[in-house]
Amino acid sequence: MKTNYDLVFKEIVKDLQGRSKVLLHSCCGPCSTHVINVMKDYFDITVIYYNPNIQPIEEYEKRKKEQIKLLNQLEKVSYLDCDYNGKDYESVIVGLEQEKEGGKRCEACIGLRMRKTALIAKENNFDYFATTLTVSPHKNSQLINELGKAIELDLQIKYLYGDFKKNDGYLKSIELAKKYDLYRQNYCGCLYAKNN
Repeated sequence: MKTNYDLVFKEIVKDLQGRSKVLLHSCCGPCSTHVINVMKDYFDITVIYYNPNIQPIEEYEKRKKEQIKLLNQLEKVSYLDCDYNGKDYESVIVGLEQEKEGGKRCEACIGLRMRKTALIAKENNFDYFATTLTVSPHKNSQLINELGKAIELDLQIKYLYGDFKKNDGYLKSIELAKKYDLYRQNYCGCLYAKNN
């Protein structure tokens, strides 16, 4: 049976005592718009941009620039950059290059980015780590939340569960991307996805 992670998120925020600090992994500016909007009343948010899967480097830089452009327009959202290292991504997908989109290659990629986020969150005393990835209708929110749970148990740092595409979240992210005049890409990031 599938878990309704939107309801899990609502239960978490209902029980919060004061504001908590969350390190939010963002895949791109457009996806982060709605997620930040949902979280901002409950959390002190720091966005981390760790996406070694994005290819080519010019596309990575373009998306990073748009993420920073968005955050410069928002109040009280901090930013943490990670240096680009495509080798991180290439090392976790060895043997998975021909997997279909949404399969084992994507699972390895998402797990890589979420684990790095969790490690940095733990090192820097954040209360939670989270990701914007569940806002996309093209991503499996059950899988993403299961990965978050496994990382939470392994690293002993709380994962902020959610399914941000619920309640028209994806549509709202599109509208907010237009409002903030953000570039919206037409593939998730890796060239394997682009060429499928």
